[in-house]
Amino acid sequence: MNDADSPDDRPLTPRPSAPHRAVDEGGDPACWLDQVCDACGRIRERPGSAVCEHCGAPTPTPPPTPTGNPSGPAPSAPRRRDRDEEGRARNARPRDGLGRPLPYGSPGVARQPEGVPRTPAESLTEAQRLLDDGMPFHAHEVLEDAWKAAPEAERELWRGLAQLAVGLTHAARGNTAGGATLLDRGATAIAPYAETAPYGIDITGLMAWAQELTGRLTGSGAVPAAETAPRLRRRET
Repeated sequence: MNDADSPDDRPLTPRPSAPHRAVDEGGDPACWLDQVCDACGRIRERPGSAVCEHCGAPTPTPPPTPTGNPSGPAPSAPRRRDRDEEGRARNARPRDGLGRPLPYGSPGVARQPEGVPRTPAESLTEAQRLLDDGMPFHAHEVLEDAWKAAPEAERELWRGLAQLAVGLTHAARGNTAGGATLLDRGATAIAPYAETAPYGIDITGLMAWAQELTGRLTGSGAVPAAETAPRLRRRET
């Protein structure tokens, strides 16, 4: 029996013929990564605001598009929203190894391609590889792809896994408040799946990991991403 044939890889419900488009439904995003204030670590309730309503820190904005006159003043018009080749909104700013935005034009670590079709087993394997390599931000992108394509009965499962990866991302950045917030949200989202543990996911173990890591974040600095990464699936016995 190969990995794809394992009973743990059977979906909870038949998969829909067309992938779910998260952008069409509104509501909460999968991971809340862009809603966390880098200054205070709290969730911004008004993400479009120029400042964080909790601490007053300015919201980072991309630089204006340069004009043909290098000696003239920078234009004041806002930059258009970045989009991918299919016209979907996708931030094009380069990122470092933990997904922190860098200035436009800077060298960065390549992001995961969006919209790659994967089976649940493939998504978990790829996300685990990235977690083990100390790249939880990139793992979250794989898990968010799985969330967008998941049937309704599994959507909170994949959302929660993506949120746990983002929680580790913030913890590795030293943003303890943001890390704790996302770890709690992720653990809460996956909790209802503890009894069935679809695809062999170690729901109980992940919840315990999130609780333990949250406790360690109180008053501490950044944690090492690779050494702190959890196991997504139960180990074979």
